[in-house]
Amino acid sequence: MSMKHTITIEYCPRCGWMLRAAWMVQEMLTTFQQELRSVTLVPSETGGAYKIWVDDVLIFDRQQDAGFPEIKILKQRVRDHINPQKSLGHADR
Repeated sequence: MSMKHTITIEYCPRCGWMLRAAWMVQEMLTTFQQELRSVTLVPSETGGAYKIWVDDVLIFDRQQDAGFPEIKILKQRVRDHINPQKSLGHADR
């Protein structure tokens, strides 16, 4: 059996980003249901923070990446980390 992965989404609750984070959790759980052990939402102490880790690897930082990712880009980053052979169907085009 292959290793199951964890995704952590840290978001700024003062910025009103909880719903965006919860939607991304839903997308990750739907797309990677076989590969994931858990997806965790973490309200940040840092204003303006929005970061996503797969296991302990930071794959997205709103400040470094200058904005929010399209969900297809985020799914590609997660896929490339946990299962590079996985097809994402329409999200790969």
